[in-house]
Amino acid sequence: MLVGKNIVRFCVIFCLALLPCRSLYPQNSNAKRDDSLPKKPNAFLQFIRKAITRKSVDSTIQPGILISKNDEPFLSYEGKGIRHILIREFGFEKTFVDTAKEINYFGKDLVKHLHRNTKEWVIRNNLFIKEKTAFRANVVADNERYLRSLEYIHDARILVNEIEDEPDSVDLVVITKDFLSIYFQLKSATSNRFKSKIGDANIVGTAQKVQFTTLLEKGRDPLFGYEILYRNNSIANTFINTTIGYSKINNNLNDRISDEHTWHARIERPLVSQYLHVAGGILLAHGQTFNNYSRPDTLFYNYAYNTFDAWVGYNLGVRKFLFLKSVLNREFLSIRYFQNRFSRVPYQVGEKFNFLFNDREAILGQFTFFRQNFYKTNYVFGFGITEDVPYGYNIALTGGWYKQLHLERAYAGADANLYVVTGRGNVIQYFLRTGTFLNKGKIQDAVVLIGASSFSRVFSYKNLKIRQYLRLSYSKQFNRIGLDPLGINNVFGLPYISLDSASGNQRSSLHTETIFFLRRKVLGFKFATFASADFALFTPEHEKTSNSGFYSGFGGGMRTRNENLLFNTIELRFMYFPRKSQQHNTFKLTLTTNLRFRYNNSYVKAPDIIQVNSDYNNNIY
Repeated sequence: MLVGKNIVRFCVIFCLALLPCRSLYPQNSNAKRDDSLPKKPNAFLQFIRKAITRKSVDSTIQPGILISKNDEPFLSYEGKGIRHILIREFGFEKTFVDTAKEINYFGKDLVKHLHRNTKEWVIRNNLFIKEKTAFRANVVADNERYLRSLEYIHDARILVNEIEDEPDSVDLVVITKDFLSIYFQLKSATSNRFKSKIGDANIVGTAQKVQFTTLLEKGRDPLFGYEILYRNNSIANTFINTTIGYSKINNNLNDRISDEHTWHARIERPLVSQYLHVAGGILLAHGQTFNNYSRPDTLFYNYAYNTFDAWVGYNLGVRKFLFLKSVLNREFLSIRYFQNRFSRVPYQVGEKFNFLFNDREAILGQFTFFRQNFYKTNYVFGFGITEDVPYGYNIALTGGWYKQLHLERAYAGADANLYVVTGRGNVIQYFLRTGTFLNKGKIQDAVVLIGASSFSRVFSYKNLKIRQYLRLSYSKQFNRIGLDPLGINNVFGLPYISLDSASGNQRSSLHTETIFFLRRKVLGFKFATFASADFALFTPEHEKTSNSGFYSGFGGGMRTRNENLLFNTIELRFMYFPRKSQQHNTFKLTLTTNLRFRYNNSYVKAPDIIQVNSDYNNNIY
């Protein structure tokens, strides 16, 4: 009876969360534009201020709240010729949302002294709009969005300037604002362990990143370990990025202890715009564990592996998209081959199926069709920074051959997402993931994940800005053979509970959170408090639904971020779990220093099988 009541309780909560929202898009009016490019610095600031604050560029439904379609300010210039493209830099003391307000914070002069502005050639390397070509509103809007997605760019706008004596031509002014690219992150600081990360994401403004991570830990041999990473962005305007890394402190595959030594080299070209043709990447990697913590053989997982991973994709019919306005659907075709081979397998695993430690090899093809554009908004993951959220749909169909250990099978899967932005500023995503392996006519390792997530519009109350977040999902697994079972301690279950050993084949969850963005700042850091509630219904493997366990968690805390710095958001969270267990504490306090502050707004990704225990690509709000 108790389980039955829990199921009814969860279903009521689940249904209340499904209350419908009506979708409609805001309309912005056109406004006057400046007739000539500014010559003096003061005039330039006035030009930016007028251009950015007019409604046709960034409309606001409340002071400081941004909501506008990315392409709307550019539509009236469609088809004109681009004469010149000028590059300008916005100072740390200004914000794009409110150009009339100057930001003052402790250390502003030191920040200016330490920072080197991004070089003009770096910005041009990240432009796919060109001089002496026709102005395409969607392409210009997409390039503006892409600039904002760069790790070292705080914000970006592209402004259009009409030319008085050349009515068929325009000049573009690309305005960017940098993050302070030098960063430091304290990962752990106790009497037994110290781990920190320091780096520069934009060395002297050249879009090259160097990062160095150090670890000092008692009981580890050697006491000191390190990790180094180098990355280069958009080499010679090709949009090709390269990354090289070496680590002696990588977390191992078993229990995340820092005893894996790895190196990796990656070359990738993401589909940075829906108007470009080719995307792909190559990864080479090697990893192996060393018994740095002198653990007994029963606890030490001794393994070594090599990885080769390559994929390439082509965007079909790009020229049609540019010249035929009636063609709105994009189609992307890609293929991937990867091989993950273990030269040394932990004896604890041996020849058993274990997704982490089995040899895996696959050839996967994917067809993605999407109709996806973006809104500019804020106060989603950030504290006022411009954020790009999609609207439209993105559906990827995957199929191919997959080998795990000695088991060779065919695979088919689908990943479907519908994005909605309402006229009042609500941001909603509906998602469906499903996939299955086929072996001798039988379905194996079949999974389905369905759900929705949403951010409400921003509510203003006195000095607060408030958003309500909601995420609900349902997962089911059938005839599990080689994949990991459903877990509960992840984004689709109860994210903060410590139940690593819990596994099942059915999972329902609801997460809700109210976020209060505070007006007051300290040393340039903005703050937000939050209160959260989590509910999950979890069915263990080989059990009936009536034997499902009901879990819940309630918490709150504070987040902080300085949006001129390249730190991730820092979060202090307190959680209370009413259900007692020997596997987890009733009360839990966590400090997290790497929360994301931007949504991953890429169009396509490498073909892969469906994941239902993680969202490592940040594809779900």
